[in-house]
Amino acid sequence: MQDNATEVTAAGIARLAGVGRAAVSNWRRRHADFPKPVGGTETSPSFSLAEVEAWLRDQGKLAEVPLRERVWQQLAGHPEGPVTALTHAGCVLLLIHDRPTVWLDVGAGSDERLAEVLPAALVEVLTPRFGGGAAVNSAGAVNFAGAASAAGVVNPADAVNSSGAGSGGSDAGDGLAGGGSSGGGSAVVNGPGVDGDPVGVNNPSGARPHSAVHAPAPAPASAPAVHAPASAVHAPTTPELLLSAPLLRGAAELAAELGARQTFEFLLGRHLDANPRQYTLTPADLAGLMADLAGPARTVLDPACGTGALLRAVTTRADQELYAQDSAPELAALTALRLALHTRAGVRGAAGDTLRADAFPELRADAVLCHPPFNERNWGHDELAYDARWEYGFPARTESELAWVQHALARLRDGGTAVLLMPPAAASRRSGRRIRADLLRRGALRAVVALPVGAAPPYNIPLHLWVLRRPEKAPAQPEVLLADTGQFATEGRGGPDWREVREAVLDAWRAFDRTGALEERPGLVRSLPVIELLDDDVDLAPARHLPPPTAAEGTGALTAVRENLGETLRLTADLTPPPAEAAHPVPRWPLTTIGELARGGALGLRTGGNGGHARVPVLTDHDVLAGTAPSGTLPESDEEAVLVEPGDVVVPVLGGGSVARVIDDATGGAALGRNLALLRPDPAALDPWFLAGFLRGTANHRQASSYASTATRLDVRRLQLPRLPLDEQRRYGARFRALDEFERALRRAGRLGEQLVRGMYDGLTDGTVAPD
Repeated sequence: MQDNATEVTAAGIARLAGVGRAAVSNWRRRHADFPKPVGGTETSPSFSLAEVEAWLRDQGKLAEVPLRERVWQQLAGHPEGPVTALTHAGCVLLLIHDRPTVWLDVGAGSDERLAEVLPAALVEVLTPRFGGGAAVNSAGAVNFAGAASAAGVVNPADAVNSSGAGSGGSDAGDGLAGGGSSGGGSAVVNGPGVDGDPVGVNNPSGARPHSAVHAPAPAPASAPAVHAPASAVHAPTTPELLLSAPLLRGAAELAAELGARQTFEFLLGRHLDANPRQYTLTPADLAGLMADLAGPARTVLDPACGTGALLRAVTTRADQELYAQDSAPELAALTALRLALHTRAGVRGAAGDTLRADAFPELRADAVLCHPPFNERNWGHDELAYDARWEYGFPARTESELAWVQHALARLRDGGTAVLLMPPAAASRRSGRRIRADLLRRGALRAVVALPVGAAPPYNIPLHLWVLRRPEKAPAQPEVLLADTGQFATEGRGGPDWREVREAVLDAWRAFDRTGALEERPGLVRSLPVIELLDDDVDLAPARHLPPPTAAEGTGALTAVRENLGETLRLTADLTPPPAEAAHPVPRWPLTTIGELARGGALGLRTGGNGGHARVPVLTDHDVLAGTAPSGTLPESDEEAVLVEPGDVVVPVLGGGSVARVIDDATGGAALGRNLALLRPDPAALDPWFLAGFLRGTANHRQASSYASTATRLDVRRLQLPRLPLDEQRRYGARFRALDEFERALRRAGRLGEQLVRGMYDGLTDGTVAPD
């Protein structure tokens, strides 16, 4: 049996047992029969998960571990690494999703039997979903025979359907949160030569691209000879599956509870959260905006797909084909599996450097969505000097983004639309002015939208969206749409006001797309004749071409801000706490923990999820930290969202801040976001303000937190609370509630003060406010 292959660290053991890491260290010293390390280092050993669980069970110390946590521990501790484990789990979840009865037969019996028969079963599901025929060799490895060209056939579904295999259905919903992380998202693997917002390591050798279906052989003699790229999704071999058997059974059990797609989204989301420096995620709200700008499409390409955020945001339709390429094979595989679980559309995935080894050279898509890598020098400048894609000019070595722009246009049908996320420098660098000029003259560049700061990584830069259309004919007097949504930035870390951004951008684009011109909205949007931009710089930055808001609008808004600030400052003065009086003697209360209270039924303990049935506002960890209203969104899914109620106490578990928020009537009904813990006290036993106040103690947080090299995580169950009568709790609770009101007034005054100062500076410098 291979259960012992999965390893767990001391921190994982602490989570399994519901204790702190210090308790695990004590057990190792005091109990001679505690499992011995099987890996790791002397200072950070790892242990066999199966041995640890058996020991904890024998000692009566094994907490009731949620199934999700157990499966995640199996994935995170997989001997071949979490990415391999996630790919194996994704293959099996796709089998469960498309052919559940086959899994029931395959999963019956021992792990050895599972590993022996599963490869052939996976071939039967991977082939119709990704295209091609397949066979299993004597070693248990899978070889695919390409029945369709993944390298340029516009409708490879024809070849797939000829085999008589149809694509499986799709679970309703979506389990990975946006933005936040939540949201789902594209990812970039750090390192030199990345290939897309989520791309991986570049391929300077110019090797042939790899498709998301493994190792296609030449097509039959009766069909034209075409090249089908090799696979990024490898059907695991028998030895590989033997190591993964416990994980696969756990994932299947979780799929029975959540659904196959939600299970994969949960595991992928946990992996992305656990490796924040490896991946740069595209927020779900931004992906949705880009997909809506592109409009309905049957064939859609993302040439830098990462984890598939942009393609997942596309509105589904009948006979749809999704094409994805990424230079990181592991991301190409995960994207292909993720999309296959998400939609009934045909999925054509490929691994390879898109600019050097395009997997779909003959594709003419309806739409292209792309978050390319920024500021790449090693993008293939020397090798690709005579490439046919440079229809608008050969990009300079420093203009990799303009190479991606022309690649996107080359893969569009006439009249097709491309939307790319771009760094603001691409709109104004002198080295790209000739290409920008030609894009404008020929009507290919239709809109440039400046996003608010915080819309996507890097969060300190206001990125741009470029909307392009492959010209069917040269326009006589083309115009271009310029928009600046910077005014919709918010003060906290929760991202911009996406509802306002979407409304402003989509309304402007749809009106402009219908008529070719647009009525000006000062400070926000205007359409401009191309001839006015064709100067020496060809600077497309929207802020340089948009007139400021009218003076009446500016001064009126500043007056309102000043009045609100005055009222808030008066309220703050009234709420200032009275002088503090020392307590004599200092009380020595008997203490309990949140874990003990939860086990005793005095409160309920829940954690934030990844989706839900209802489309409701989401309370994010940023909202809790900043004291703002719910600002997030969760994808709709079959997962039951955790809805907060008045009187609940919400605590962020990441970041190290001593914060706890009591939910009021205005916030009640919102969904609980990720990285948040919800405590629902029994009113007959606990006062919520008393609970929240004592949870905010600095010493309390310090003793309940664990520290990694880059983050602090709070173990909510270890937080302590004094045992006090309910009347005494309410006395403390009243004081804590008054402090909370004072704190909120201070925050509001700070925000209004900053807004007033910024508005005065802007008004004085742009002439809309008189100095006297």
